[in-house]
Amino acid sequence: MKFADLPGAYTGYEQARTVILPIPYDKTSTWRKGADLGPQALLAASANMELFDIETGSEVYRTGICTLPPVDCPPDPAAMVDEVEKQALHHFRNGKFVVGLGGEHSVSVGLVRAAARKFGNLSVLQFDAHSDLRPEYEDSPYNHACVMSRVSEICGIVQVGIRSMDKAEWDAADRDRIVFAHDLHKYGMNAAAEALELLTDTVYITVDLDVLDPSVMPSTGTPEPGGLDWYTLTGLIRRAAGERTIIGMDVVELLPDRSNPAPDFLAAKLIYRTLSMVLGQ
Repeated sequence: MKFADLPGAYTGYEQARTVILPIPYDKTSTWRKGADLGPQALLAASANMELFDIETGSEVYRTGICTLPPVDCPPDPAAMVDEVEKQALHHFRNGKFVVGLGGEHSVSVGLVRAAARKFGNLSVLQFDAHSDLRPEYEDSPYNHACVMSRVSEICGIVQVGIRSMDKAEWDAADRDRIVFAHDLHKYGMNAAAEALELLTDTVYITVDLDVLDPSVMPSTGTPEPGGLDWYTLTGLIRRAAGERTIIGMDVVELLPDRSNPAPDFLAAKLIYRTLSMVLGQ
């Protein structure tokens, strides 16, 4: 299944600027299971998108989007991270803009490792309801609740949309690098200005879909009230894309519901919207 069901002329690997890497992994999720079905549901929904992006006036698909075979993920999360890193590094080294499709959020560790091996002075912009800063959880340092602890060992991070964290995470966090959801609701996107200035010139974006409010994105394993809306999320991504070089991204934690395909379409549209902002102008 190809992202956006594009004609073959725009999906070949050699000419494609972007590669879509599905990572159907869901072994460490701690509430609702099913994120391993997210990549397939997102790809299916993407076939229904219009390919002209109104806000940028672009058709980014013309730069080429190649959908790769899904990663064959080992059950062990550490082994899965190693496999994702290996595959993503190959594509980064080939000059591709890599888009990872989760799967649970732990898949991002391998993607960031690969990006950091290719690009110097990398930082990560995380959109998420949860800080994910636990050193380990349920006896694993690669649990999805630990992803940003592992990422922060690789490079600097900025966290946006946070509204759920453990007291120990609160005590240990660099709160200058956190943009809390309640501040975004109170002050608008300007609440993120100082934190976004802490990003380096080269940025990888990770989007846990639960950053969005459950009224917009109910199809996720750990929904939290008080989340962002579509225009706040995409507006912040556009601001980052206008000020920094975005080299890759992932969208994770889609838990599809057959009775409500709208969130699957939102996730697909978010990727295409981001590609339009980063590559289509």
